[in-house]
Amino acid sequence: MRASIAWLFPDVALLAAAVTLFYCLFLFQGYQKLFRDSDAGWHIRNGEAILASGRLPHTDPYSFTKTGQPWFAWEWAADVAVGAVHRVAGLRGVAFFYSLAIAAGVWMWFRLHWVMGGNFLIACAMAPLLLSTCNIHWLARPHVLGWLLLLGIVWWCERGGGPWGAAAIAAVWANIHGSFFLAAVVAGAYLLWGRPGGRPQIWRSAPLLLATVLAPLLNPYGWRLYQHVFRYLTDSELLSRIGEFQSFDFHAAGAGQIIAALIIGIAGGTLALVLGRFHHFFLAMVFSVLALRSARALPLVALVLLPIANAAITAFVPSKRFLAYADRLRSLDAQMNGWALVPVIALAAYALLRIVPAGFPPDQFPVAAYSHLAPGGRLFAPDKFGGYLIYRSNGARKVFFDGRSDFYGAEFLKQYGRLVQVRPGWQEYWNQFHFSQALLPRDAPLIPALEGIGWQPIYQDGTAVLLAPRGT
Repeated sequence: MRASIAWLFPDVALLAAAVTLFYCLFLFQGYQKLFRDSDAGWHIRNGEAILASGRLPHTDPYSFTKTGQPWFAWEWAADVAVGAVHRVAGLRGVAFFYSLAIAAGVWMWFRLHWVMGGNFLIACAMAPLLLSTCNIHWLARPHVLGWLLLLGIVWWCERGGGPWGAAAIAAVWANIHGSFFLAAVVAGAYLLWGRPGGRPQIWRSAPLLLATVLAPLLNPYGWRLYQHVFRYLTDSELLSRIGEFQSFDFHAAGAGQIIAALIIGIAGGTLALVLGRFHHFFLAMVFSVLALRSARALPLVALVLLPIANAAITAFVPSKRFLAYADRLRSLDAQMNGWALVPVIALAAYALLRIVPAGFPPDQFPVAAYSHLAPGGRLFAPDKFGGYLIYRSNGARKVFFDGRSDFYGAEFLKQYGRLVQVRPGWQEYWNQFHFSQALLPRDAPLIPALEGIGWQPIYQDGTAVLLAPRGT
């Protein structure tokens, strides 16, 4: 196919990315569901504050419980990017930005299949498993950009790329998301076992590993970022109180495809071991263990282990006719790219996005209740509302608690848990803060408890209840 024509016809990777973009924004209702975690709110406002001041925050600007205490804004580059997008296009722009990142991840995922030697038809069959597993963490948060960088470092190592490219990926990653240490994990696998057959390539992979270990030092916090991330991820008391770090509920509705992705990933890693692809086996085991321990890691299985499994399964497929047919399809697919369609697809998606109500879901956040809040005073609200309140007030309303769990620490989360669950000692802890109002979800156990000590609802709707002491 002539190159000029190839630009007009999308390959399967671009086609899947385009389908993912529209699916994420509209069928998945990403125009609101991407904001179902209110951390998106403080990320946006932090990015805008950095753009306005030209410097990073070093102390907490958002809460009245930790005001002035040291704070690591360790995802500052992602915050700046999304803050800039928000300045131009609001929450629609933010939804579009992260949906594009998700779609780009699907495109890169197919490319990873090809560089690993995966089968065309098997890759297409695995695509629904990728989407079903990743969409549990489709959120307007920096980890989505971390997925792109993970795919990038695996692709780079698989191609035998040099240390400078790996260093660039790792350095960017360290300023976007705390998962940057995975770059060294991937590079280490290739250092120890090299290419298929288990033949190490120390001369090539040792500089690669060194680059992924040292390049992340190029961040505003230097080595202290390493220390902070290590302490955070090894604080079992803290992580045990954070829902997304708990094991996934495999009995949940729709968990079947996630289970299938995990099983295929583990099986693919086992086949890679039989084939002598020890670096693939190592990565399969690492990501499988992480996924079984924490729901946050399940997308990593789909992103990295499914391509590994495809490559291993392809080596064991007995039907030469099937392989030949898939190879012919891949050969045809490789002649196309469709890049001329990319701006058309993006503009069409954004145009459609303008007719839907993008923003924080009003059935999950106090969108209507916010206008009833009294100015000033101390408002109690759960962490689920914290990021939204920071966003809605542009950081002016100080919150009791938000989603920055690494900042608040295990002891704070322990006391907070006692409070919201109305366990013995909750009232003593409550009285320490001299709250003037309380904004709670309608089904919060704390509502009747507060009514029992002299508080009363002054506003309520289908999402939230606003309470104040009687007589105020």
